[in-house]
Amino acid sequence: MKTHNLPDPIFVENQASLERMLEILSREAALGVDTEANSLYAYQEQVCLIQISTLDRDYIVDPLVIEDLSPLGDIFRNPEIETIFHASEYDVIMLVKDFGFQFVNIFDTMLAARILGRENMGLDILLKELLGVRVDKRYQKADWGKRPLPIGMLRYAQVDTHYLIDLRNILASQLVQAGRWPLAEEDFGRACHAHTLPSGQKLPPCWRGNGPQALSPQKAAVYKKLCEYRDKVAQKQDKPLFKVLSRKILVTLAEECPRTKQEFLSIRGVPRWVGQRYGSGLLNSIQEGLEAEPFSLPHPKRPSRAYLIRMQELKQWRKTAAQKMGVNSAVILPRELLDAVAKEAPLTKEALAGVLEEVPWRMEHFGGEILGVIKNI
Repeated sequence: MKTHNLPDPIFVENQASLERMLEILSREAALGVDTEANSLYAYQEQVCLIQISTLDRDYIVDPLVIEDLSPLGDIFRNPEIETIFHASEYDVIMLVKDFGFQFVNIFDTMLAARILGRENMGLDILLKELLGVRVDKRYQKADWGKRPLPIGMLRYAQVDTHYLIDLRNILASQLVQAGRWPLAEEDFGRACHAHTLPSGQKLPPCWRGNGPQALSPQKAAVYKKLCEYRDKVAQKQDKPLFKVLSRKILVTLAEECPRTKQEFLSIRGVPRWVGQRYGSGLLNSIQEGLEAEPFSLPHPKRPSRAYLIRMQELKQWRKTAAQKMGVNSAVILPRELLDAVAKEAPLTKEALAGVLEEVPWRMEHFGGEILGVIKNI
């Protein structure tokens, strides 16, 4: 295994150093890019580092101290510069949210590995198997918002992008040899717009799962007030919601509705520290919920039986096609496109082409089979 004997990264911590970096990046054909955020440590997560690598330089950009990062957007929206990520979805969503960047030319090494039929697609696995590089994962859940960052964390961040261009070249060659480059291009194109794709989650986070949805309308009103209280506490303490109180504890309190501190402390499944730390605020929230109007969570319209049948048949077709191709089912047709086909139920080639407009390779190779599935239902 190779050891990391890397050149020191170049730190970008002011406008002048940002401009010097951009002058060099503008002449590059490909860049390895990654981000580090503080989602496990802050109420409102944000990008805390942006790592960018060329073939011979590694940059670490500190967005917490640079006043204006907007010039970096010119690099990301330049179609002549390929931006290489591993598992780009989260990075793209965060970079769009925090800085309004746009992406037009992405290569995603995780998506490439998936299209090639690899089962293990983690960056550490790919680097080990394809480049003989071992990655230290000890800082995977570190707090990237703290300053100063120790050298170990900075080296970890540097490694995340240092090898991406080499990894991209190996995977691109394999995609071409396998005849799957056009398929990969479709998913790379869709990755540029990850922030606009439907997430599949209809309910607010605190209402997901069976626990909250099983509450009676009055207890749901209590739960709603408890969630609002937790949100205020988390915002004040600048902590993620789960580090203040778990959803399970809030559901338990809504089910039991204790009225006194003694009742509160006697509830099984609620640690004593919860009552000691937040008891007064939680009791007030419970009382507010009991006095509020009963709350019924709006549920999405129940899908029709015809839709459910189409979805079931299409999923079975996709599973069979994936087995023949030796890939994950999502490679054959991503979930949101499968859902669109099941909803629209196109019966002609033209109609199906409209639904699959952004994935012409899949239309060409699977369109006939998809129409056959729908027509045979």
